[in-house]
Amino acid sequence: MILAIGVASIVLIAINAVFFTALHLRNATADAVDAAEPVDQALTIMRRDLQCAVPPKASGTLSGDFKIGNVTSTGISDPVSAEIYTADGALSANAPWGDIQRVTYELKDSATGATGKDLYRSVTRNLLTETTPDVKDQLMIRGVDSVQFSAYDGSQWLNTWDTTDTTSANTNLPVAVRVDVQLAVSGKNTSPIEIVVPIDSQSRTNSTSTAGS
Repeated sequence: MILAIGVASIVLIAINAVFFTALHLRNATADAVDAAEPVDQALTIMRRDLQCAVPPKASGTLSGDFKIGNVTSTGISDPVSAEIYTADGALSANAPWGDIQRVTYELKDSATGATGKDLYRSVTRNLLTETTPDVKDQLMIRGVDSVQFSAYDGSQWLNTWDTTDTTSANTNLPVAVRVDVQLAVSGKNTSPIEIVVPIDSQSRTNSTSTAGS
């Protein structure tokens, strides 16, 4: 009887250890999935915005300006990392405008006092308003140390791009855009999260250049 009780105790202890190990592993996996979900969703939205970028035009409100770097955007007090005119806007009863919208990405101080900053996506739907545009802020990721947009011109990556700058050669959309998001993980030296998005849309012209004699 004593031997049977001892064996049963050993078996119960082993089962208890396996159970709590599995429970800890499940909780750790759930926490990792919960932490990765906002990042994955933010990167998906970024990719969609870039893929639907509107080519710039010579003039007009819906000109599709494309800017990255330290950009000043209308209706936003702080400098933004990117300003994109993109055709992924969805129509609704409260937003009866076209599908072209202006999207900016910027870092703001954390509202909760947590480590790092908050990455926001600000959207302007009514681009034809005659007053100050109504900008809607969308929180994307908390705890971000930095976000860097880079544009590929076909030969090199550039940290700044402005299609409205007529003094530069970059008056068209870039060939591709790279986004690096560095999370502010306390006590860890982590690599930035990176995505590269090819840009298929380009502004074209039917005019032909002729060389003078």
